[in-house]
Amino acid sequence: MTVVVRESKETHIRIALDEPSTTLPSIDTTEPFLDHMLVALSRYSGVGFDIQAKGDLRHHLIEDVAIALGQAFAVHTPATCARYGERTVPMDDALVQVVLDLGGRPYYRGPLPSGIYDHFMRSFADNAKATLHVRVLRGTDKHHIIEAAFKALGLALREALVETGAVFSTKGSVKLEINGNG
Repeated sequence: MTVVVRESKETHIRIALDEPSTTLPSIDTTEPFLDHMLVALSRYSGVGFDIQAKGDLRHHLIEDVAIALGQAFAVHTPATCARYGERTVPMDDALVQVVLDLGGRPYYRGPLPSGIYDHFMRSFADNAKATLHVRVLRGTDKHHIIEAAFKALGLALREALVETGAVFSTKGSVKLEINGNG
């Protein structure tokens, strides 16, 4: 299990990621639409989420949940996973493609038709150390587009997190050691 706790004057967030579970994810961010998206992300990724979050402003809450969730995935991702995932998801009028690389190089390319959820995806990618491309191929309903993006991200994560027993990089496994002044 991977646990990340992020606390600031603006937010208090606790995220636990676990192996797949048949029970529903436990998510309470005080923001109903975000909860709905995180439930979808958990279910489609196959990773169990336990997320408890409170914040002073909607923007701070959504951004900090994305940061903490990305940090949790950065730790949760095995070095010998398949690394790459791709999925296109239709949802009524919406058609959204997500392409993902969990190889340790943060990059995000969107956009989504919602500034706050586009920012969620960027913050997630930066902190997960993932390359994430989200392409809205069709759609006019923002709810459907955003939900299709979260479901496609979940399915791409499911594909990328498959344990292979080998490192998928011509560099091999990269080791990094950082020592502070103290």
